[in-house]
Amino acid sequence: MPTETAYAKINLALHVRRPREDKYHELETLFAFVDAGDVLTAQSAVRDDVRVVGEFADQLTDPFGNIVAKALSALPRPGGLAITLEKNLPVAAGLGGGSADAGAVFRLVRETYGLPDDWLERAARLGADVPACVESVACIGRGTGTELEPVENDLAGTAVLLVNPRVPLATGPVFKAWDGQDRGPFPEGPASRIAREGRNDLEAPAIALCPPVAEVLDALRDTPADLVRMSGSGATCFALFRSHDVMREASKKLASAHPGWWQLLGKLR
Repeated sequence: MPTETAYAKINLALHVRRPREDKYHELETLFAFVDAGDVLTAQSAVRDDVRVVGEFADQLTDPFGNIVAKALSALPRPGGLAITLEKNLPVAAGLGGGSADAGAVFRLVRETYGLPDDWLERAARLGADVPACVESVACIGRGTGTELEPVENDLAGTAVLLVNPRVPLATGPVFKAWDGQDRGPFPEGPASRIAREGRNDLEAPAIALCPPVAEVLDALRDTPADLVRMSGSGATCFALFRSHDVMREASKKLASAHPGWWQLLGKLR
């Protein structure tokens, strides 16, 4: 049976430039993807079907209203697909979990049936992060995040630790709480420079709405990480490390000090 990993998405940098007339925001973001996430398994079926299992399955209460079912409906095919979604990523966590799931559906359909010529537009209609999640490689997103540009990915293979305080944080209220100040564009250069010199303009409003984000950031900054930042609209934060051994040691200490926090260890794709 075909299987795809829905690679966890992180925003190495996220600059909010201005509100748009369509009620969204003009963004610059550096998408990156971790080599782990949800897992989708497909098999041929008379009609489309979605089954959800895994640690966070109970957070998706309506399998047919979730984005996996919507992605299947968005892609015309001569046959159905029964999808089992192993939900390993927390929901409403700034990891693009639903978008990553949809991206994995696009890859599964591409492998089995091929994709329609307008697949990119179909992906964008499902969510701003979905187009980037289809290929799940580092890239720059502009506009609402759907206008993708290649980037020199000199961070591939970097050890990354994701930490979430197990508090869901909806995207809409975080954007609404943004102070509206344009703090400037991305620097030019490879992914490492954009990540190092960039920022996440949603950190402050996310912390105001969800104080545990600040606790996670402080704990990660107490490790020997090279870069610590919140991903997306939160509440997941990440740390990049110079080696996997250093990351694993930091993870053990965090787990001991904060046993209730969710963690994911991996490397950037």
